[in-house]
Amino acid sequence: MLQPKKLKYRKQQKGRMKGLSWRGSQLAFGSFGIKSLDTKWITARQIEAARQAITRYMKRQGKVWIRIFPDKPVTKKPAEVRMGKGKGDIDHYVARVTPGRVLFEVEGVTREVAQEALRLGAQKLPVRTKFIVRRDYQE
Repeated sequence: MLQPKKLKYRKQQKGRMKGLSWRGSQLAFGSFGIKSLDTKWITARQIEAARQAITRYMKRQGKVWIRIFPDKPVTKKPAEVRMGKGKGDIDHYVARVTPGRVLFEVEGVTREVAQEALRLGAQKLPVRTKFIVRRDYQE
């Protein structure tokens, strides 16, 4: 008689990020954007640093959309604390990013300005990115 296969369960507290991003993988607002090529957690501080770099290079012309939001809390125990005694306090927030996800979009500037601004912003992020242009964009 065949026995049902035993499933091995293990705790996955931090979660696993597999697969590609289907939602948020197309430009929705601007004509230019950067798309993620890696799977990573991006912190709220990294998102803000990238936003500042982009708007500073564009000299506050045009419009910038941030397409990711840091909604996952990450906890951390204080230094030199013994094991146990429960979960630590919330330390910071992260956004989960998978390949194909549009991170930032830009509108209202030339292609060259947008490309350089998004390149500077991408340097602040821990993922490899790709510059993308809207299909129906006319120069």
